[in-house]
Amino acid sequence: MTSKALEICYDFPFFLHEELEEIFQAHEKVFFQKGDIILQEGKTANEYYILEKGLARSYVNDFNGNEVTTHFFADNEIIIEVLSLFQRVPSQENIICITDCECWRFDYETFQELFHKIPNLREWGRAWMSKELFVYKQRSVEMFTLSATRRYLNLLEQKPQVLQFAPLKQVASYLGVTDTSLSRIRKEIVSHPKKN
Repeated sequence: MTSKALEICYDFPFFLHEELEEIFQAHEKVFFQKGDIILQEGKTANEYYILEKGLARSYVNDFNGNEVTTHFFADNEIIIEVLSLFQRVPSQENIICITDCECWRFDYETFQELFHKIPNLREWGRAWMSKELFVYKQRSVEMFTLSATRRYLNLLEQKPQVLQFAPLKQVASYLGVTDTSLSRIRKEIVSHPKKN
């Protein structure tokens, strides 16, 4: 079984060919439709997914009951709620499909089994977690240090499919701006592309 998404996600220099084969075999191909809920707030995550094709997002409900997008998951990324999965606690986030999604499912029990059996999977996990921690830290700092326009342009550069498929309201909440501000930013970029 070969999959570009699996190869990209498990791209780690120390994996032996047979280890990768065993890890790949442990994944099950699953399909979700637009609007399907992958994980619901209050439920405990029992798997993670590698997104072969599609777009999903995670969100929380703020104290006023408004949805606030916390993350967008694009092709070749891992759809995961780390705290719920590894601490075995109910999720505070919801994860939902923005488009139809083609994924590889890796259930918690099998992951644990291979995690203890294959030392390189543990090393990969540590490396992945460190990288994700850096990304989240950088994003939280950028929410305060970059202008809304710059944050929008970064998203456009890093995940153009988000702006192609996600509703404006979801993108605005992710960027920490109102729908009106985001519309204004988009108009400015179109009318003055060189200025940004």
